[in-house]
Amino acid sequence: MMLIKEIAVNVNILNSRIKKCFFDKLQENGINITPEQYLVLDILWEKQSLSQQNIADIIQKDKNSVTKIIDSLEKKNLVMRVMDKNDRRINKIELTEEAFALEKITTEVAINFMNDVVKDIDTKDLDTFVNVMRQLKNNLEG
Repeated sequence: MMLIKEIAVNVNILNSRIKKCFFDKLQENGINITPEQYLVLDILWEKQSLSQQNIADIIQKDKNSVTKIIDSLEKKNLVMRVMDKNDRRINKIELTEEAFALEKITTEVAINFMNDVVKDIDTKDLDTFVNVMRQLKNNLEG
């Protein structure tokens, strides 16, 4: 297989497999969220309050996809939409108490999961991997 094709195929497979295995790990631990929902919650645990557009920009998803994720998190009572005090056209997404209560265990599950994924891989190789991923991302950003 050509190297470029192998890279493309493996990146796609790795992304799909990580999401599926992480979803399974969350479910095993009684955490009823998807990996995409986790990504949004993780950002909000760090930033506290963001507009949907800010979230879309950070996670590199279109606004419609983020709206669906926010809707599902709202149904699970993990986030709420709050009108921005300075611009009534903007809704800020904020965490509920239930979301804050999930932070510790969910973060622990995520960290343990990724530690299992990278086990037995030398730190130097992981550093190289991260640097190559950054370069690929930069190439895509133009």
